[in-house]
Amino acid sequence: MDRELYLPDEHRRHGNAGKRGRLKNRICIVVTFLMAVLLTGSIVRGQQVEAKVEKTQQDLAKEVFRFHVLANSDSEEDQALKMEVKESVLDYMKEQIPESDSAEETKEWARGHLEQIEGIAEKIVKENGYTYQVNAEVTFCDFPDKTYGDVTFPAGRYEALRIEIGRAEGHNWWCVLYPNLCFLDSVHAVVPEEGKEELRQVLTDEEYEMVTATTYFKVKWFFFE
Repeated sequence: MDRELYLPDEHRRHGNAGKRGRLKNRICIVVTFLMAVLLTGSIVRGQQVEAKVEKTQQDLAKEVFRFHVLANSDSEEDQALKMEVKESVLDYMKEQIPESDSAEETKEWARGHLEQIEGIAEKIVKENGYTYQVNAEVTFCDFPDKTYGDVTFPAGRYEALRIEIGRAEGHNWWCVLYPNLCFLDSVHAVVPEEGKEELRQVLTDEEYEMVTATTYFKVKWFFFE
């Protein structure tokens, strides 16, 4: 006969409890191990995605030339002045910028017309009764994620024509000078299909798919596919 049948009930309860405890410990170890594997894989995958996003942004930055205007402050008056400066400068550039086949050509044009651009901006500032200094330059700028209509540019360092009004501590307005998206719908910041087609022609398929993602979350998940 089974010797366990002769053990007192208390001893049997202790034995069963010990078995259940050991089983729980083993389950905990297995679950912890699996969670560690999944977490490690997620971290590595995340790092790979971040690296790919960064590389794509760097490649993208070589193909585009951005434009932004920084207001003196975030006051209602300074923000309105920023928009007037932006409109006047865009009107000038719309008439003067020649058709270009590369971002470098547009950059060269901008560098050669900084004095005129500053003069237009200063005129608007004075006409509105302000004495703010204006500075225009072609320089590298660190941009956060920016959405223009349904086109999103990932955060990173881009070369841009930058106009600073006064202390330049207010929110900025921005668009893309090359390929030419600034003149399409500067009021509503809408990029029509012809603008997207221009963008498609100068970007790789991967870059284009990235910037036309509708949200930053989608931009990230684009690289998991």
